Amino acid sequence: MSTGAAATLRYERESVEFARTFAFLDAVYAIALTLLVINIDPPEASAWTSVSALLSSGLGWQLLGFAISFAVIAVFWRVNHRIVSGFSAISPATITVNLVAIAFIVLIPFSTQGISDVALTDEPLTVAVYALNISLAVLAQATVYIVARRDGLLRDPLPRRADAVNLIDTLTTPVIFLASIPVAYLLGADWGRYTWLLLLVVGPISGAWAKRRVALITASAAGHPADRDVAT
Repeated sequence: MSTGAAATLRYERESVEFARTFAFLDAVYAIALTLLVINIDPPEASAWTSVSALLSSGLGWQLLGFAISFAVIAVFWRVNHRIVSGFSAISPATITVNLVAIAFIVLIPFSTQGISDVALTDEPLTVAVYALNISLAVLAQATVYIVARRDGLLRDPLPRRADAVNLIDTLTTPVIFLASIPVAYLLGADWGRYTWLLLLVVGPISGAWAKRRVALITASAAGHPADRDVAT
C-alpha cells in the first residue's frame, strides 16, 4: 500500500473494522476496571471480628483506592464513548492514538497499588506516579479527538474556537494532578492527595464555563455561516 493510500485510508462507521476496533477498546476498559480488584488483599481471619478491625487491617484504604480508580476509569470510558459517538469513520492514526490512550488506562491498576497500600501512604512517589499516569491518560484521550478532527472523521465538527474552549476545560484535570506532585514532595503525600479534591470544585466550574462558551460560539457560527466555514 502506498503512503498516499495509507494517509487517506478510513473505515466507515458501518464497517466491520470500525465495530471491531471499538469493541476491542471497550473490552480493554472493562479489563482495566476488573484488574483494580487485584489491589485488594484478603484480610486475615482475625480481622473479620468487627467492622473496625476489618477497616484497620488496611482494607479501608484499599477500598478507597479501588473506588477512586474505578470512578476515574469509568469517566475515561464515558469520555471515549462520547468522542466515538461523533465519529463517521476511523483512520489508522485514530486507532494508533486510541491504543496509546488505553496503554495509560491499563496502567491505572498498577499506579493505584501505590496510593491504596497503607504501608506507602507517606510516600510522595506514589502520588507522583498516580498523578502522572492520570495526566498522560487525559492528554492521550484528548489527542484522539484532535487526530479525528484532523482526519475529517467527525460527523458534526464544532468551530475550532469551541474545540479550544473544550480543550482548556479538559486540561484542568492534568493541571491539578500535576500540581499535586510538588505539593506531595513539599508538604507530604496526604496534602498531595488532598489537592485532587480541587477537581470537585474546579471541574464543575470549568465545565459550566466551557458549556456556555461553546454554546455562544456555536450560535454565533450558525448565525454567520461564513464565520463557521473559517472556524472549522
